[in-house]
Amino acid sequence: MSRPLMPAHPSPRDTPPGPTPPGRDPTGGPTTGRSLAPDLARGAMLLLIALAHAHMHRYGDEASGYRGYATDGGFADRVVAGLQVLLVDGRALPMFAALFGYGLVQFADRRAAAGADWPATRTLLRRRSRWLIGFGLVHAALLFFGDILASYGLLGLLLVGMLRVRDRTLIVIAAVGTLVFALLSLGTGFTITENGSPPLPTAEANPLDAVAARLSIWAFLAPALAVDVFAPFLLGIWAARRRLLDQPGQHLRLLCRIALVGLAIAVAGGAPLALIDAQVWTGWGDGVAISAYAVHGVSGIAGGLGYAALAGLLAHHLAGRRNPVVTALAATGQRSLTCYLLQSVAFVAIFAPFAAGLGGQLSDAGASAVGLAVWLATVLLAEALRRAGRRGPAETLLRRLTFRKAH
Repeated sequence: MSRPLMPAHPSPRDTPPGPTPPGRDPTGGPTTGRSLAPDLARGAMLLLIALAHAHMHRYGDEASGYRGYATDGGFADRVVAGLQVLLVDGRALPMFAALFGYGLVQFADRRAAAGADWPATRTLLRRRSRWLIGFGLVHAALLFFGDILASYGLLGLLLVGMLRVRDRTLIVIAAVGTLVFALLSLGTGFTITENGSPPLPTAEANPLDAVAARLSIWAFLAPALAVDVFAPFLLGIWAARRRLLDQPGQHLRLLCRIALVGLAIAVAGGAPLALIDAQVWTGWGDGVAISAYAVHGVSGIAGGLGYAALAGLLAHHLAGRRNPVVTALAATGQRSLTCYLLQSVAFVAIFAPFAAGLGGQLSDAGASAVGLAVWLATVLLAEALRRAGRRGPAETLLRRLTFRKAH
């Protein structure tokens, strides 16, 4: 028996995933209220993405570890590598995927509240997903081979029917997806052990050559990442049905369990590979390293869900007591697509050899410092847009493309 679409939100406006902010929406119109937790989670998640992506724009290392960090860096670089492998790498993308699945349910529920039937809503979701794939293609061609937009577009396009299946079916399919991901991670770990980390296209001095190199990697990576985040995407749908982040006060015990267990699994499962990539554990054999790589990946699913649950708990704690920092983070989450793309624009300008060229000069620690600075800049921009009553330009474009035939 399929789960019917229920109007989870009272507003009849046709908006992208996520409820609307209190007082006025990003375009300046009146709204009914927007949940803090999903926006807060997206805003904080973008910091993790900036840290995870910044070092991938470096080039010139003779050798790198399993997660792409240089093996000949200084003490600060090894500390950064260890901490990011433990807490960032492979944790941000599952969190983003869970929030993406969560947002699709919000989108569908809002359409149902506006009187739309399921076939019309499904058409909109699929159109939006196709445009996300298009955004991802352009993003990969011009800026970053590790694009995740196309991966989420593929999930939305192929798995929109998951919004209608039973909870038990969701959980079973997510479990199977996790098993498949674990097996693929073992294969990837074996490949890296045998052949080393693959070269990245960030060292291309010719911009046209860089486009071709990025697209060649992206064509393989986009579907691979979709498999990687398949399970948290489905679990995000499950969480949205219970409105875990919309109504965190009603689910505090469950959110606490998810946060504590999820983050504990992520730390325990990520520790072996973190020690390996930080050059602290040097006596490992190939079998140990391959297993550590696979366990790191699978435990990241739990970590991503744990981070999302932690955002829900924080949002409940801050209810009615927003400060400028929280408001700015939420504004960033509301404009996450724009801020995500701007990160890549900044990284190309800073790191690429045909731009400022710092990718060949900065260490892993320096790259992470740049990632932090770029994220802070996007937070300030998002807050400026919020004060001006404006959506992010990427969100505005995606909305127009999605709804161009809906009226």
